[in-house]
Amino acid sequence: MERIRRHIIFYGYVQGVGFRWKARSAAERYGISGWVRNLPDGSVEMEAEGTPRDIADLVTALEDHAWGSVERIETKDVPIHGDYGFEVK
Repeated sequence: MERIRRHIIFYGYVQGVGFRWKARSAAERYGISGWVRNLPDGSVEMEAEGTPRDIADLVTALEDHAWGSVERIETKDVPIHGDYGFEVK
């Protein structure tokens, strides 16, 4: 199946609530590689590489985060890197 890499920024109450750790756990569950990190403006940035369906499922899982709230998401496709793991930066 086709693999893509997507750059994603999550806005809202997404820092200090375990969001990055949930992202890593969900990425591992869906077989997605890439990374996630906090940004100085309070948002969370992520690059996810996998099938389009798995990335969509990852984003849905993060939108349903119980302790925080995602108000807005920006995405764009970027070149594939061929990563093998998912890192919390």
